[in-house]
Amino acid sequence: MLFPTTIAGSLPKPEWLAEPNTLWAPWKASGPELARAKRDATILAVKLQEDSGVDIVTEGEQARQHFVHGFLEKIEGIDFAHKVEMGIRKDRYKAMVPQVVAPLRLKGRVHADEARIARTHTAHQLKFTLPGPMTIIDTIADKYYGDRVKMAFAFAELLNEEAKALQADGVDVIQFDEPAFNVYMDEVSDWGIKALERAAEGLTCTTAVHICYGYGIKANTDWKQTLGSEWRQYEDIFPAIAKSPIQQVAIECRNSRVPLELLGLLTGKVVQAGVIDVASDTVETAEDVVKVIDEVSKFVPRSNIIATTNCGMAPMHRDIAEAKLVALGAGARLARQRFG
Repeated sequence: MLFPTTIAGSLPKPEWLAEPNTLWAPWKASGPELARAKRDATILAVKLQEDSGVDIVTEGEQARQHFVHGFLEKIEGIDFAHKVEMGIRKDRYKAMVPQVVAPLRLKGRVHADEARIARTHTAHQLKFTLPGPMTIIDTIADKYYGDRVKMAFAFAELLNEEAKALQADGVDVIQFDEPAFNVYMDEVSDWGIKALERAAEGLTCTTAVHICYGYGIKANTDWKQTLGSEWRQYEDIFPAIAKSPIQQVAIECRNSRVPLELLGLLTGKVVQAGVIDVASDTVETAEDVVKVIDEVSKFVPRSNIIATTNCGMAPMHRDIAEAKLVALGAGARLARQRFG
């Protein structure tokens, strides 16, 4: 299929599961009631994507309050009870984060329930997102390893363990989310790609990495205003990504100020091109989607383009997010008619 569609990962949570339209919403239930609510929200997220014409669906990250902490909560050696303030993304903003205080080990499966629920309720290809090693260590305080690289590879091993289990659950695409890749450009080439490769080692399903300039909080919006008319940081890391065995790269393309000619540096990669702006409540038209796909196709073979959202949609109002899903599906269908 030309121009298959997917989403970056997350969708807004329904009101009966968590506070709506917030990035890290507190749960509204606990115990068995919460487990049932997460199950129902996951099925709903899959259904919404299917009805909108999304070809490669996700579970919407409905069972996670945070895309990083949702993984960390199932790891021994992390202290959530005594959070500390830490600068995130080279001190772009401050956050209260848990601490690594002992050797890292998985307590068991992390995302088995939601992966199996989603797999049971869709015949579509299923994508599952995990935080990447560099982004994890940029979102947690180290009180044990004393070495960022050593800690990153410790997390990479745990990610690899869970990724292989997700593959066994029937997941077709494992995507590692690495927004930190646009912050530590030298480190990406030095060890970041190697840590990512360790996380994906041995996988036979499709592998992807999602990078972006950050969405959902004011600190990122303010920072992006300082970047000028062209955001060229990716120019430093795309060649390294191109050399890696990771098969797909998810990147924002609509209203992002990323010069699309930089996509030509991702030689041989499938590009998940963001054609839906998640930083705006304006709902795209099918023509808007087609226009971005057409622009991307000047630098990426059409057979290597997947249409997606710029980033996760968790902070958006549900009605707007759902309308944008419909636009994504409609735009991809129109692009197939026009360019197929």
